Amino acid sequence: MDLDALETTLAAWVGRSETRRDTLTVTPALALAATLDHSADRYEAGTALPPLWHWLYFLPLHAQSEIGPDGHAQRGGFMPPVPLPRRMWAGSQFEFHHPLHLGDAVERTSTIASVKVKQGRTGPLVFVKVKHEVRRQGQMEVAITEFHDIVYREAWRPDDVEPPPIAASSEAAWQRRIVPDDGLLFRYSALTFNGHRIHYDRRYVTEVEGYPGLIVHGPLIATLLMDLLRRQQPSAEVARFEFKAVRPTFDLHPFQLQGQPSPDGRSVHLWAQDHEGWLTMDATATLR
Repeated sequence: MDLDALETTLAAWVGRSETRRDTLTVTPALALAATLDHSADRYEAGTALPPLWHWLYFLPLHAQSEIGPDGHAQRGGFMPPVPLPRRMWAGSQFEFHHPLHLGDAVERTSTIASVKVKQGRTGPLVFVKVKHEVRRQGQMEVAITEFHDIVYREAWRPDDVEPPPIAASSEAAWQRRIVPDDGLLFRYSALTFNGHRIHYDRRYVTEVEGYPGLIVHGPLIATLLMDLLRRQQPSAEVARFEFKAVRPTFDLHPFQLQGQPSPDGRSVHLWAQDHEGWLTMDATATLR
């Protein structure tokens, strides 16, 4: 594969944008609250939307005939046609400028910010960064700015060697144990209309993509980390949040959420670790 030629081809997608509109209806928030084991009676029209819950909206409503073999929409159109079969959510960065509320009519403008092609240890990698700006319809002020990092990889081979794991920090003020059973993964896939088969099709994820079990959604882990912060500091206002997926989390074992506030109380280090103590997601929340 000529990586320079590939990058030149895919660079034509940089700057492409699309705008979608939605309404922050109450039912998806009630469903996610139930999935996270929260009481539903606190979510009604006018309630401030918790950080990251905007992922319940602007769902990918592709026709079934447009779905590719991995459960995602076929590439091309808005997203560049990356010729690599495996796709993962690598991380995101957010700025929460103004609160949104249940009942708001909103719009999201998405733009391909960059496309980079690199040679990895096991083959070519393509990194696509998408910028999302969410605002109330008819208003110029942006409520949420999000950068979404997506990585594409070659098909799995039996001789692939994964990068060495990183030990998670052992110093955490907050901890929560999560059991990623089939029900949790199914509910989150349904809430976000995520058809990616690595989260529910055990035969596909083990035989085609070569993973040992179903993969826990990166956004779900990020949402659980943010939820850990909200459980520990209910009145905290998050100004910025960023996370990086370090290692896949599988449904085969429980995993741990961890949190450690900074000494000055202005930020919180959040992370997830698997049953062996390896770091799977690293995140930082900056508070107002």
